Amino acid sequence: MKNLTLKQFRYFDALARHGHFGRAAEASSISQPALSMQIKELEQTLGNELFERSARAVQLTSFGQDIRSRIQDILRAVDELGDLARTSGGALHGPLKLGVIPTVAPYILPTVIRDITAAYPSVDLQIRETLTPTLLQELNQGRLDAAILALPIAEPWVTEVPLFDEAFVLVRHKDDAKKPVPDTESLKTLRLLLLEEGHCFRDQALAFCNTSAMPRDGLDGSSLTTLVQMVGAGIGVTLIPEMAVQVETRSADVCIARFPKAEPKRKIGMVWRKTSPLSDDLSTLSKVIQSAAKP
Repeated sequence: MKNLTLKQFRYFDALARHGHFGRAAEASSISQPALSMQIKELEQTLGNELFERSARAVQLTSFGQDIRSRIQDILRAVDELGDLARTSGGALHGPLKLGVIPTVAPYILPTVIRDITAAYPSVDLQIRETLTPTLLQELNQGRLDAAILALPIAEPWVTEVPLFDEAFVLVRHKDDAKKPVPDTESLKTLRLLLLEEGHCFRDQALAFCNTSAMPRDGLDGSSLTTLVQMVGAGIGVTLIPEMAVQVETRSADVCIARFPKAEPKRKIGMVWRKTSPLSDDLSTLSKVIQSAAKP
């Protein structure tokens, strides 16, 4: 097994994630033939096929599935060695990979990026915007240093630091501005527009309505922008976080209403691996982000 290399492990991880030689090669910044050759050499060294190949995609063999978590552990350990080296020089510096959920990223990143850059001029900030399950997976695999998302996460390997609480507001067509604000029971009878499956904000909205199922005649949207524009077109109502109001409502025929009782809220926080050598630096960084992002 002397011929095993970290480069091969990274190519294996990329191909396992993307399920396609072309996309994995692009993500790894190498040519597809070069990636194919490295995977073939890894298979020959291990004496087993790692992937089942087809014309359109590839998938892990049972052996490939067995070793995937071990390879990811190795890559994460190597990345954490690099993190340890970064902490030895004093102030945080070098690449910093920060994940953010889509219902937060557009509204706080301008000030967060500005303040992080000012506080840590030697940091190369790299932003990844995606859904919570993907952020946690990439954080666990070492492909992210930290993530900003809705708490709680309740994962034993994660450090959670609350940043701020934020209220949800009701978005209605502007013609409904003088109507009473519906309570949770009345809200269930309206055409409630929600983000598509996978968004934690969708789950939070449903929890406020005291239901786990899609309300009657509900529709999905892929972004808060889409939902608000649909409301402006008279299709229904929706909930959005307070931080999104200024950005999302400026070009739509909508009005905003607050719930008088039991106002729905979410807690936004920052998380990172408990084993990360950057833990102390990330704790300090969270205070910078809290100051920049707090409503």
